[in-house]
Amino acid sequence: MAMQKKEGFFQKAFGFLFFSNDPEVIKRKNLKKIGKEITRQRFKWYKPSSGEALPQMAKFFYEVYSTIGGAQNILSNANASAVLKTIVIEDFFSENQKKIKENLSEERLKERAQKENTNQLEIQVKKELDAFQRELNPEKIKQIDHLYSQLEAFSNFVLFDYYFMLKKFDSNIPERNFSYTPHYDTIRGEYVLDDLKDFAVVAFALPLSADWKQIFSIIKNYKGVEPAAINRWGKITRTLNEIRKSNILTLIIRHIDKNPGEQIKPTTVNSRIVDAYISKLRTQTETFLRQIIQNTRVSKSSELINQLFGSAPTSRMENYTDSRSEIFKRRNFAGFTHVDEINYLSCFLAAYLKKDITTITDLCLVRGKWAVQEESISFSNSFHALTDISEKLVEFDESLSEDSPLGSKLKSLMMRQEHDREARSQLNTNLKDVNNSALAMLTSATQNLIVIGKNLKAILGDYEAQPHKLIINWKEIESAADSNVKEMLITTYKKIYAFVMLMQLYLKGGA
Repeated sequence: MAMQKKEGFFQKAFGFLFFSNDPEVIKRKNLKKIGKEITRQRFKWYKPSSGEALPQMAKFFYEVYSTIGGAQNILSNANASAVLKTIVIEDFFSENQKKIKENLSEERLKERAQKENTNQLEIQVKKELDAFQRELNPEKIKQIDHLYSQLEAFSNFVLFDYYFMLKKFDSNIPERNFSYTPHYDTIRGEYVLDDLKDFAVVAFALPLSADWKQIFSIIKNYKGVEPAAINRWGKITRTLNEIRKSNILTLIIRHIDKNPGEQIKPTTVNSRIVDAYISKLRTQTETFLRQIIQNTRVSKSSELINQLFGSAPTSRMENYTDSRSEIFKRRNFAGFTHVDEINYLSCFLAAYLKKDITTITDLCLVRGKWAVQEESISFSNSFHALTDISEKLVEFDESLSEDSPLGSKLKSLMMRQEHDREARSQLNTNLKDVNNSALAMLTSATQNLIVIGKNLKAILGDYEAQPHKLIINWKEIESAADSNVKEMLITTYKKIYAFVMLMQLYLKGGA
């Protein structure tokens, strides 16, 4: 038993002499091991015994700097550049996507709006945007985002401050003047410790196996010049690969920092640029289209109004007006939403229904003998419907006067709405009902004018045809007419067509 105790004592004594759990002892031992490993490396950048950074280190950094230093200016704002993101994305476009994108430009949309009905154009543009987005499938999006992430990592590498670091080895070195021959001093390792750490972060994140020809081509499209000579850059990437495999940079940082376990965490570059591009394209296209449609509508509306009335007609309505509407709008109500078109309808019916349309209707329906009488029914019904609408317009406007029950109610609700939620709700409902009534008259009048217009077109065709198949007594009609029947038919048809086109601008939002 005593013998065993003696052996245990001697074992502990020898263990204490040759091994220690003291962290400082372990740290020194590991640093010594790291120093030996650095010495065995082919990269003679650092002298562990003295803690000095050697000229060979500066020579490597100058080689990198002289290769890509010229790209620092052209890539200074690259990571924030929307243009560069667009170039990367468009590099993956199919021919069909290029064609769609061109058709969605503001200039092309303006041209298309002049030739196409804008309602149809809106539908077509939506289909084109959907087709464009479908081609950007998940796999293609992944490829685009991956390429841009590689480009961003390259940009980070290029923008490392090589000049600041190299000045520590040669205080006379000029910035981006690569005709100068540097003369490097041996310096204390700690002077460049932070620089080495910063460099390691961007160097270890660099995708060395990337398609550098594609990346350089994109940068050239972006700024007009390549960032570096591709052969020299190839040499740099091979050296960086050897540095990465040898772990020399991490070893030197650990030794200078006296931290054997130090780890370098490279910057993770994992950009997502496609979703934002698609969203912007949709928003931009829709904004362009809305503005173009509005401008086209105003232009065509002005043209049609001049055609119909010679100039913008004065208001024939006394109550359903902009000035009355503004009273409601100032309190954030919708107001009267069909003021312009209701006034146009009132002016049109006053100018043409009782004169041109009535005259041609009398000739064709009253004096005209139809081969098949039933074929005249739609014409007759639509004419009488228009006459009714003309009367209803007057009644509608008078119902909104402050002396009428509805007008008085709107005024009362308006006075109460600020302090009475129920009054506000009722006012909204009543205004909606008023506007719906206006819309119903506009829609009905337009539909009936379309019917009359189609009948006039058919009648005109019959007038010019031989033999006549629709109306069989044209001679009698001509003798009863005050002017040329054909000219009357054409003039009335054109006026109706112009007014229907005007209404469609407002009722359908098209042009």
